[in-house]
Amino acid sequence: MKSANLCWGQRYIWLRVHQLPPGHQHETHVVLTFDVPAGVTPAHCQAMLTHLVRRHETLRTTYHLDAGEPGTGPVQRIHPPGALKLREVTVERDGTAAPAEVVEELSTRPFDLAGEWPVRAVVITAGGAAKRVVMVLNHLAVDVWTLGELKRELRAKGAGLAARRPATLMPVRHQPSDLARHETSADATVVAARSIAYWQQEVAALPADPYAAHRREVLPEGEPPARHASLTSPALLDATRRIAARHGVWPSLVHLAACTALTAAYTGLDAVSHLSFVSNRESHPYPDVLTCMFSPTLARVDCSGDPAFGDLLGRVAAAFARAKEHAYLPYDEVVELVSREGSRRGREVRLGPEVNFIKQRTKDYGGRRTAFTWHPAPEAWAHAGSDAYLRVDEWRDAVAVSLQAASSVMDAAAVEAFLRGHEALVLACDADPEGGPRLGDVARLAGLPAPAGRPAPRRLPLWDGDPGEAAPRALVDAVRLVNGLPCLDLSDSYTVGGGRALRIPRVLAELRERGWEGLTLRLLAGPVPLGVLAGRLHSESLDFLPIPREQGVQPSQVGVPASQATAPGWIRNV
Repeated sequence: MKSANLCWGQRYIWLRVHQLPPGHQHETHVVLTFDVPAGVTPAHCQAMLTHLVRRHETLRTTYHLDAGEPGTGPVQRIHPPGALKLREVTVERDGTAAPAEVVEELSTRPFDLAGEWPVRAVVITAGGAAKRVVMVLNHLAVDVWTLGELKRELRAKGAGLAARRPATLMPVRHQPSDLARHETSADATVVAARSIAYWQQEVAALPADPYAAHRREVLPEGEPPARHASLTSPALLDATRRIAARHGVWPSLVHLAACTALTAAYTGLDAVSHLSFVSNRESHPYPDVLTCMFSPTLARVDCSGDPAFGDLLGRVAAAFARAKEHAYLPYDEVVELVSREGSRRGREVRLGPEVNFIKQRTKDYGGRRTAFTWHPAPEAWAHAGSDAYLRVDEWRDAVAVSLQAASSVMDAAAVEAFLRGHEALVLACDADPEGGPRLGDVARLAGLPAPAGRPAPRRLPLWDGDPGEAAPRALVDAVRLVNGLPCLDLSDSYTVGGGRALRIPRVLAELRERGWEGLTLRLLAGPVPLGVLAGRLHSESLDFLPIPREQGVQPSQVGVPASQATAPGWIRNV
């Protein structure tokens, strides 16, 4: 067994997974299906998957909160090759669980990151013949490119087995551990430093809250925390491609420009920022490694001067190109940078909507008209704390645009107007070769509500409590232990105090082991002082009782071992 640091592209997913409660972590799982060729038996399927696991370290890796001792960050451990457990289920009614039930169970059960390989598999049979293999994968191990490679290898092996001839696969040149080692090199450090400098400049120019003109601090009783709707449009497919060809850009940038225009109209801002997901595979010498490499990058677009859509598209393309040059970096350092900027301003800094574009070359819509659909409230997504997430899926015969939005910044009418406005704006630009609608016309075209006045963002709360109370002391001890810090000031945030974002899951685990609950990764990664956050901690089995502090014990002693303090902060129940 060998160990390595988390790769930079895995860190976004690491933080995302640990922000979700266990019951929602399956939302990050990825499902891959493979139709088995005729003549390939379940035993052949087992052999194929075992060979796949032998070739690719990413499929036999576990992920751990630390390296086994305090002061270390999370690591990935690569296990020796072995057989992958393959469940077999039949479509026949024989008293066993049906295939759909088994796939549902495999897909919704959280992965034990430290105790389970990041892949589960089941082969579905009919009359004893293998028909389909379904694989459920942990997103830490794969991205879209990796899934394509895995499926290509499965098809090659399956065709070879069906024809009773050997399948020829390209040798595996590099593994995730090679990429992780590169990312500790001097060359990678220079790349990360340049990217961090870009992010620092961009974040410093952002408003604290882009949705301040619409944000509601308190939602009416019964209103969901977030909403999710989608619009599927056959007309958008060709319209987007024509606009892209006319302006010499990718179709994805047309949708990004539409999102930028609509967000500017909705928020009333002269500059709009968004987080776009990029693969980062061209950013280092290991583009062929099978693992998760994508992460968000921040693009800030100047929307001033009432530009026509064609002009705005040019600005979006330039901003995205600049952002993509600085996308390859450890995302946990971005989280820390944004947290420190919030502490500097005295208020939380929010980055704007997330935008993702995905090509689905095998999916068909089959309809001729635009369809608008409401989906169940996205409870898992709401836990991540984002304001809005726009996903654009390009199918073979249509484009599906979906929007998840926090109810605090968008009500149901605004969500629907945004999606319908996306289609209307792109179609209007397609019909106008002179450049399309101007930004000032977008709100009317989409039917978006006008932004209200922008209230001053809420200031961060200050802490002036007693560091000797049980909850603050427990938080201090956990943060110090996990991060190897000699002392800690409870008036500082976790990040300003020296805590590392990647180690927050270990801090939360340490608190749980001591009987404390109430904090989340997002809270600790933010700019709120630790002393204030300690007020959220609660313990049902508190085994320490606070006692009056003796004269002479100062807050500066927080973080000093109890045996060295001039007075104990608590006594143990006996």
